[in-house]
Amino acid sequence: RKGVGVVLLNNNNKVFVAKRIDNPNDFWQMPQGGIDLGENPLDAAFRELKEETSIKSVKLIQEIQNEITYNLPDSLLGIIWKGRFKGQTQKWYIMKFLGDDNEIDLKTERPEFLEWKWINIANITDKVVDFKLHVYEKIKQELKNLI
Repeated sequence: RKGVGVVLLNNNNKVFVAKRIDNPNDFWQMPQGGIDLGENPLDAAFRELKEETSIKSVKLIQEIQNEITYNLPDSLLGIIWKGRFKGQTQKWYIMKFLGDDNEIDLKTERPEFLEWKWINIANITDKVVDFKLHVYEKIKQELKNLI
């Protein structure tokens, strides 16, 4: 499945992460989702960010050059995405949050997250699900080169 992800930085260069509703463990992730048929990946990134967090006040800083692919573990095959996909190839974008925190609202039309927080870039790999760890390690490397 083709997808996008958003690394959202605040004015202190902390990264937005949120805890998924459908995962009972203490795993956090950045906003991400699928690209609709015929949709431009950058437009998909802005749409996913708004759909998941209500955030609109952002500007693009940088596109991460290479796509990053992850595969679902066997235990999730057939469960996530109704079994249509085995993983995701994602295009990631680094964006700056221009609003203030009261713009963030997880009570969206189809809520995906329970709670959110800003964390240090160094900590983005601390609470990510195992099968996405390499994705977040790559993003952490990109952020070190940027900031």
